[in-house]
Amino acid sequence: MVNMAELVVNGDKEEADEKETITDKDLPLSFTQSRHLEPIEGIDCITQTWRMKERMKTVSVALVLCLNVGVDPPDVVKTQPCARLECWIDPMQMSSPKALEKIGQNLQTQYERWQPRARYKQSLDPTSDEVKKLCTSLRRNAKEERVLFHYNGHGVPKPTANGEIWVFNRTYTQYIPLSIYDLQTWMGAPSIYVYDCSNAGIIVESFKQFALQHESEYEQSLTQQQKMTTSHSAPLFKNCIQLAACGSNQVLPMNPDLPADLFTACLTTPIKVALRWFVLQSTSKLMPKVSLELIDKIPGQISDRRTMLGELNWIFTAITDTIAWNTLPRDLFQKLFRQDLLVASLFRNFLLAERIMRSCDCTPVSHPALPSTYQHPMWNAWDLALDLSLGQLPGIINHEEPFQHLPFFEEQLTAFQVWLELGSEERNPPEQLPIVLQVLLSQVHRMRALELLGKFLDLGPWAVNLALSVGIFPYVLKLLQSCAKELRPLLVFIWAKILAVDNTCQADLVRDNGHKYFLSVVQDTSISAEHRTQATFVLASIVNNFRDGQEAALQGSLVSVCLEQLNDPCPQLRQWVAICLGRLWDHYEKARWTGVRDIAHEKLYTLLRDPCPEVRAAAVYALGTFINSVTERSEHANNIDHSVVMTLVNTVSGDISCLVRKELINALQWVVLAFEPVFMNVAIKEHNISPVQDNVATPTGMRRIASRDVIRITDYDSKDSLKRPINYDTKSENLKKTSSSSCLNSMVSNMSQTHTGSLGTLPSLGYGSVYMKIWLALRSLETDPHPEVSQMCCAVTGHIRTMAKEQRDFMDNRSSVSLPPSPKQGNCFTGESPPTLHPPDLQKLSRPPLSGRKENIRKMYRNTINEESEDQVQFCRKPIVNTKFVEWSSKRFAQSNIKERGMGDTESICYYERDWRHTRNNNIRYEAADEQRKALNCRIESQVFHTRTALAPSILQLHPFDQQIAVAGNDSFAIWDWGTGAKTTVCQNKSSKSGNGKVTSLEWINGHDVAMLMVASDSGNIKLWKPNVGTSREPSLISAWQAFSEFKPKHSGVVMTWEQWTQTLITGGDSRVLRFWDVESELKAFDLPTGTDSSVTCIDSTFSSICHENHKQYHNKYGVDDDGLIIANESLMGYHGPRLGMCVAGCEDGSIRLFDRRCNPSDARVRVWMEHPKSVLGVQLRDNLIVSGSSEGDIKIYDIRKNESIHGTQAIQNNGMSCFAMHRSANIYACGSLNQFISIYTLKGTLINTIRFYEGFMGHKIGPVTCLNFHSHKVALATGTSDCCVNVYSLEGRR
Repeated sequence: MVNMAELVVNGDKEEADEKETITDKDLPLSFTQSRHLEPIEGIDCITQTWRMKERMKTVSVALVLCLNVGVDPPDVVKTQPCARLECWIDPMQMSSPKALEKIGQNLQTQYERWQPRARYKQSLDPTSDEVKKLCTSLRRNAKEERVLFHYNGHGVPKPTANGEIWVFNRTYTQYIPLSIYDLQTWMGAPSIYVYDCSNAGIIVESFKQFALQHESEYEQSLTQQQKMTTSHSAPLFKNCIQLAACGSNQVLPMNPDLPADLFTACLTTPIKVALRWFVLQSTSKLMPKVSLELIDKIPGQISDRRTMLGELNWIFTAITDTIAWNTLPRDLFQKLFRQDLLVASLFRNFLLAERIMRSCDCTPVSHPALPSTYQHPMWNAWDLALDLSLGQLPGIINHEEPFQHLPFFEEQLTAFQVWLELGSEERNPPEQLPIVLQVLLSQVHRMRALELLGKFLDLGPWAVNLALSVGIFPYVLKLLQSCAKELRPLLVFIWAKILAVDNTCQADLVRDNGHKYFLSVVQDTSISAEHRTQATFVLASIVNNFRDGQEAALQGSLVSVCLEQLNDPCPQLRQWVAICLGRLWDHYEKARWTGVRDIAHEKLYTLLRDPCPEVRAAAVYALGTFINSVTERSEHANNIDHSVVMTLVNTVSGDISCLVRKELINALQWVVLAFEPVFMNVAIKEHNISPVQDNVATPTGMRRIASRDVIRITDYDSKDSLKRPINYDTKSENLKKTSSSSCLNSMVSNMSQTHTGSLGTLPSLGYGSVYMKIWLALRSLETDPHPEVSQMCCAVTGHIRTMAKEQRDFMDNRSSVSLPPSPKQGNCFTGESPPTLHPPDLQKLSRPPLSGRKENIRKMYRNTINEESEDQVQFCRKPIVNTKFVEWSSKRFAQSNIKERGMGDTESICYYERDWRHTRNNNIRYEAADEQRKALNCRIESQVFHTRTALAPSILQLHPFDQQIAVAGNDSFAIWDWGTGAKTTVCQNKSSKSGNGKVTSLEWINGHDVAMLMVASDSGNIKLWKPNVGTSREPSLISAWQAFSEFKPKHSGVVMTWEQWTQTLITGGDSRVLRFWDVESELKAFDLPTGTDSSVTCIDSTFSSICHENHKQYHNKYGVDDDGLIIANESLMGYHGPRLGMCVAGCEDGSIRLFDRRCNPSDARVRVWMEHPKSVLGVQLRDNLIVSGSSEGDIKIYDIRKNESIHGTQAIQNNGMSCFAMHRSANIYACGSLNQFISIYTLKGTLINTIRFYEGFMGHKIGPVTCLNFHSHKVALATGTSDCCVNVYSLEGRR
């Protein structure tokens, strides 16, 4: 007899004490990625109308000057001295005609600074007829473009209240009124008017009234001439733009230090006026050396930003843009400051005019009206820039000192950076955003500006929309022509953000060859994988549903560029390379065949086993669009598609991730649509095979499976589902290829015979069984445990069944198809590639006697036609189902990355909540350790929880830390809080297969954090549920997949155990294998044969439940040999995956089987003990010990290093044991009996106590015990009995 002290083994304690234990912080979390917790859909962002619908241009300018030099108008009394300068010329310094001509020429020059390509016409002191001739001529030449009318009325009377301005007669002896109504008629629309005269506001008001009058007259003319076609469109005068120098009762300023045409000077020479006005202010006394004469000597050119004058103009543009963007409504800003270059310049300068003229008691007027901006804080920045510039002016002019560039842009970038540190969508947008765009023009500050702009765009789609509305697009588009490598990461990031929000930019990129920039980035391995991923996303956006983009990218060798990146270590890059390829050849056959030449589809196969589910889904998506790109079916194309689709079915149909399986259905639908007639024939055969016909001789290769109601191929191996390679060689069947016509005849003949129910005429529907295997795969996916996958698949198969039903209905109305006899009587469906239907065959097929059915027949065979008229139909065919995977993948580029970077933020709410849970867990462990020490000497009979259930409980699972207990009965489960007694969750674990799907196993996932419940059923399904927080008791489905294909429940259903440390799920049950699932990658890791036909009834492993807490961190560095000894293993450095540790399984035949997961599957079974006479009810692996109990009532303890048990106890006599549970840490176990009692023993076999009655006064006897479960840490025992009661018992001291 073995000393019982040896049974309490926790490893090498001397070394363990020196090692750090595995804590909650070391444990990974499973099923917590965004693909599990958020809907798979694209971003829902409203794209603002930043792109102008109509970009306009002012092509003609009329300069009308009514000066009458030397003669003052009668209604204006001028001061002495008075402002005299017109266009910076003193007319008194020369003769009147020459002065007038010179002023006109200067005004044209000033306007040409802003719009050099416009057509300018001067009209100096004109008559009414001259104005009419000028305006009509300019409108005729401008057509639909904008015309500017500049009016200087300094030499004529003020405008009248009747809406008239003044011109001259031919002899200049009289002032002639000119009605604004007539001017509108001559100028037409669109137009812009500038009025530089006193009382100019009157003109603006009159203009609006006359615009309404024009519209009214137009409507009346339509009423009177309804039968006549109008020769002109509706007038749009009220949308014309007007700028007036002053209000309706104001006189122009006459300050002799300022020009007489101050308003015109502000609009056309803003820097010169601003400097002069600034010097005239009282603050200029601080710079006594700067005079008006010195200002005229400022060096530099307006267009050269390196000079003082150029830099001031640059700053002025940035400031006025900023004021307008922060003040005006977005649509008005777009119209006035982004639609027309000349209009934008005039309105920027108009903001200065308002500031200067208000200081002279004039209020400029505009239409559309602008909010007041003359007191905007940004003007202070402008005054500072002028102050700093003028401070340098004397030294520059007198001593030729170099100009020191102003710190304006650096300071504004700093202000923008400060905003970014605290900015959010709820705050006002940053004022400096337009300035940042101006800084992009400077090579000195460009890097910093791009970096800050990228951080701003990273705040989310709202930030991208703001940047686009301010005018970012032309700036960053132009920068793509830069060769600077240091700008590449920044530009790629910015463009990824833009295209993630607004994909319409793809046309601009292709037009400017911008795609070449991103192709070079993807190929540059010196750039980080993150930025190459962003460049790949940009390329994927360029080719998305855009043929010009697809062609340009194909010419740029995008296929080969992407294929080179398929094996990159970065999963996001691999994902987007696959998506980019998929979008490139989506409905674009030329790209497909380029891919075929590079065997792109075969290279994508490697991604179907990628450890990242998103990469696998992207590969499936790419192969799906590879199939749909064929517009003309050929045998070569069909063979390639057969290979692709069968590889997809064989590889990913059993994927854990529903993301991948949904993409699989999305891809399979294109095969279904391409070969619709074939699948219709399959559906017809399926419909006509009924249970009563099972005994009838069926065609070779087909038999009936009544339980699943599907068609199967007889040589189809259920254990190796869909994994046999495709064999297109049909020599073994001695079949010969027939012509398309004979195939068609045979197909229609078979279809016409099928509806009669004669099984003897059924074709075998082969093509090497490709189409039958596809249909079987779809039938299997119809019963997928995830409802979204199942619904998608049912939509595809339902489409085919609907089409088949239509055909059967059609066949019922005709006795035969009128086709000529076939020269070869054979079946084209037996072993060859599918026939290509040509136009003659189509005509024969689509000529039924009933004309009303013609369209139905054409519809049924529309996707296998090579007829040119049908190619476009196939190319544009609509999918039956679709997914949002690619749109969801794109969402990460639009959303902010700040949250992802801040996951480790020690100040975040998430961090504090997690830290609290870890502290709580440690407290529970500490309290439980004391209970475990008492467990051997204290009775466990204090009933702390009692509830009744609707169904008899069959499985219990206590949460390791929360006071929650999961209870399953039949096909449903519920969760109770066993501290308060409240039911928090209830759910029916429905199965999409026939039958209820009885729950056979429960496991808590992420128990140390926010837990989820994994539920296995006898239908072979595994579902993961997340209990909802709040009032809803309905849990959320996180994931679901099929543990075993072709699963037939016999005894155990599916049993499982969960390892949090290795993120491995081990499943077994009514199967001949133990299947290990790598949950981190959501893939099947490997299978271990059990070596018996008997069902597995229970499983345990080295790291099951909380077993990792008994192991030390040296398990990261070392393996364990077959004798349980620690061995060094370099290949296991840092490894904690499915291959680590041991696994033990108890079977229905009473055997205990031990597996070493590090070994090859054939060698993994290292021990088998056959000492239990009946089915094993529970098993637990404790380091080198295994404890098991069977329905015979005997308990065995094994040492994994020995071939026989080292201890045995007969806990319950007379075959009465119904369930067995052992505590993970305390050395006790519990046995439940159908004879209505529960016995609790120590490992030595000493009885601690027996529970026979419920607590309470005259408590009645407990029912037959159906399930037991110990708390992972506390000494608490959950029990379930057949009388629908669930109880939790604790140590007697806790009463």
